[in-house]
Amino acid sequence: MISLSGLNDKQREAADTIDGPVLILAGAGSGKTRTLTYRIAHMVDNLHIPGKNILAVSFTNKAAKEMRERVIGLLGKHKSRGVTLATFHSLGLKILKKEIDKLGYHKKFSIYDTSDQLAIIRDGLKLYHAGKNFKKEQILSLIGNLKNGGIEPDDYADSPMFNEEDPYCHATNFIYEYYQEKLKFFNAIDFDDILLLTVKLFNENPDIAQKYSEQFQYIMIDEYQDTNTLQFNLILHLTKCHNNLCVVGDDDQAIYSFRGADITNILSFESNFPGAKVVKLEQNYRSVSPILELANRVIQENKNRREKTLWSDKKSDLKPVLWKCGDTDHESEIVVEDIVKHQSDGGHLGDIAILYRSNTQALPVEEQLRLSQVPYKMLGGQKFYEKKEVKDLMAYLQVIKNPADQMALRRILNIPNRGIGMRTLEKYLELAEDENVSLFHAMKMKPDLDPNREKHIRPFVSLITKHQDEFSRYSLAESITTLVEDIDYFKFIEKNYDNVKQVDRRKNDINHFIESAERFTKFYGEDANLDTFVEKLLLQDSQDTSDEEEEDDVRANEVTMMTLHSSKGLEFDTVYLLGMEEEILPHKRSITEGNVSEERRLCYVGITRAQSKLIMTYCKQRKIHGTISPRHKSRFVIELDKEGFFKEQDRESFGQFDTQEEVEEYKKGFFSNLMNLLDE
Repeated sequence: MISLSGLNDKQREAADTIDGPVLILAGAGSGKTRTLTYRIAHMVDNLHIPGKNILAVSFTNKAAKEMRERVIGLLGKHKSRGVTLATFHSLGLKILKKEIDKLGYHKKFSIYDTSDQLAIIRDGLKLYHAGKNFKKEQILSLIGNLKNGGIEPDDYADSPMFNEEDPYCHATNFIYEYYQEKLKFFNAIDFDDILLLTVKLFNENPDIAQKYSEQFQYIMIDEYQDTNTLQFNLILHLTKCHNNLCVVGDDDQAIYSFRGADITNILSFESNFPGAKVVKLEQNYRSVSPILELANRVIQENKNRREKTLWSDKKSDLKPVLWKCGDTDHESEIVVEDIVKHQSDGGHLGDIAILYRSNTQALPVEEQLRLSQVPYKMLGGQKFYEKKEVKDLMAYLQVIKNPADQMALRRILNIPNRGIGMRTLEKYLELAEDENVSLFHAMKMKPDLDPNREKHIRPFVSLITKHQDEFSRYSLAESITTLVEDIDYFKFIEKNYDNVKQVDRRKNDINHFIESAERFTKFYGEDANLDTFVEKLLLQDSQDTSDEEEEDDVRANEVTMMTLHSSKGLEFDTVYLLGMEEEILPHKRSITEGNVSEERRLCYVGITRAQSKLIMTYCKQRKIHGTISPRHKSRFVIELDKEGFFKEQDRESFGQFDTQEEVEEYKKGFFSNLMNLLDE
């Protein structure tokens, strides 16, 4: 029997309410994962509900993994085996793998990543003659927004999202249709298609929707405030045969509207699911009381929210602090000076996070950390093996290693461009299907084809065959270098990118890839061949999960830097929240668009990341796009100036000097003090 006695009263109430719709309003740090996992264990062990009838959905792999480990810890592997713990997208993928043929796809489909998507959009733009340059990334973002809104190509022009005056809307209207046709031809989908097609499958096949609803009789959704239109519609389908839906969320942490998240899903839960029970989790187990008092006061200014007040048993005399700084350089210097002091006093750098609204704020602090030799990591950067050029070369290596790898083959067929068109490819695909052979094997055959088309295929086949021999005779680095030269890849980069810096960076990535092959050979010696190299890289890439998905149990001894959006769900003993200024937090765009409420929620998320110590900063002046501009304190702190929720300290040292010489003299003194601290 699973005992619920270890939960507090409200957590226990939430875990013990099983039937019907339930909304668990879980404030920051209130133990929602513990509540959910005990609820699942209680259902299986005490109420004898079969695990196969239970579905729990989260937004990140990290959250799903944590929930799975906790459920196993409570129930053991055997009893927990039938429970489905998934993300929205892994659930959709699981369904599509079984049912996508109902939508005209083959079951062995592929998922395209960003570089593949942008390549299709680039080709589409070449066909869209408008005399105007469009940003591929912006069109891809628009298509993603349309898919998350459940809008398909045929419906876009008549939807509220279409603006007759916006050239991007017209371009996207053309590209979206082309893009989807191209994806379907390659039997591929993108990340946003996973949910779009799952909902489409259920809409067009009510019997299939009913089958999954009957299977998952008890459904739990985590982070419900972040759900979008598609996810909401998916939930409606899955609850079609019952009303057993338990959602957990916090409208005060709804910060992803730019991704299509719809806060009204949580605000309107009772009207969408009549008879719902609401349970509030307000006891916070993360932060000390002064931090929570500040957070509560900040968020109370938002009117359209569900009333809740966080509280904690953790008392402290240390109030949050607001530092007034002279300028951007001064801000970064005093923050790093404080961190160095923390380190010299024996403090752990892994306990510290530096948060900011925009990535542009990070550079001065990053430079100061490097100068002061303070280890740090930045969350959210692109991994080396996700870069387009590296993936192109990896695809070549995969085809050379295994010519039957059709998706890798399709990726490189026109990289660089060989003039192999869709009709030519269709002929070889038909031949491959008729003869039951791989696409590459079909390319080695001679179908009844226009000689002008076939002449583009023969050199490609010869290239792959040649390099199969090259890699068997020469070292990895030599063979990859020869491959890059034979396909003239550097020239391909130069043709595709106008920006010199971008061209140089992409060429450097190729050189780094070749160097990695050299290091691999030195390390593995005789075992360093093409097969082991590709296998090790693919394994490393699949295991090299992002910080959002997986963290070490023990944090490394380095400061963490990230945007406020990236910080959600994390916690640190000490948090520096930079740029508490109008037009930064709240952001200028949000002020213009009248969406300050979400900015306030973002501020609330930042504050509630701190466990013991919170330091906020604002500047008298700041360099923005190369221009020095006067700054003003954020309304989020002006509202609280006289109420004693934080302590303001004037650290505006630069503002006390009359000449630049005096400023430089101060800086010399600052660095001298810094070096002394480091020497200690």
